[in-house]
Amino acid sequence: MVVIDNEYVDLDTPSGPMRTHIVRPAAEGHYPGIVLYSEIFQVTKPIHRTAVQLAGHGYIVAIPEIYHEFEPLGTVFEYDQAGSDRGNTLKTTKTVQAYDDDARAALAHLASRPDCTGRLGVMGICIGGHLAFRAAMNPEVSGTVCFYATDIHKGGLGAGMNDNSMARAAEIKGELLMVWGRQDPHIPTEGRMKVLERLNEVGARLNWHEVNGAHAFLRDEGVRYDPEHARSMFGLALELFHRTIAVGGGAASLKLDTNTKH
Repeated sequence: MVVIDNEYVDLDTPSGPMRTHIVRPAAEGHYPGIVLYSEIFQVTKPIHRTAVQLAGHGYIVAIPEIYHEFEPLGTVFEYDQAGSDRGNTLKTTKTVQAYDDDARAALAHLASRPDCTGRLGVMGICIGGHLAFRAAMNPEVSGTVCFYATDIHKGGLGAGMNDNSMARAAEIKGELLMVWGRQDPHIPTEGRMKVLERLNEVGARLNWHEVNGAHAFLRDEGVRYDPEHARSMFGLALELFHRTIAVGGGAASLKLDTNTKH
């Protein structure tokens, strides 16, 4: 499927305008929407390519710049030590409330688009996995995919490094796919098991997958990229979205009226 990948909108949030990159199918129609959360480096080329893949399967993808209030709109950090340092500093400078406000703005934008069915999912990678986990607490989100979500197990997101993501896990009502690398030093075994225990405790609609891969195995750039794990786990993500928001995988070709939205 041909996609359009050079659009963006600047959405109003309580902390200022949030540039949100839009990647969508070129063909006219009504498509489900996915908010895609990036790593700490913002909308890099690998993140953009991930969005293009999703859009090619019949989704409108919105990628927010997660640090929009701290950096000029359009800023991308390099995959180097300076970029990592800046991204990690901002991760715990921004408040959890601001992250949550951003999620609602991105979801509301997708739901309001005339080319969107109103069926919504969320996907995120690294810090984006944690942000997707929190965005899933919004009741309109039917399917969520989290790739090696950092800091959920230790409550380390946001200013004060004392988030309540584990405490609020029961608010996730849609289906959830959690993907982890067993050789990821950022989320050790005891951390993953803590998240798994909590999700089982609250009765989450959970799919759980661990692979023998490192942190960032999905990123198609750098030495930690594992194309086989990336292919198989991205396939599971597509299966979840097709099942939960694409109406049997056929929503891309349907003209749905407002009665089908939820």
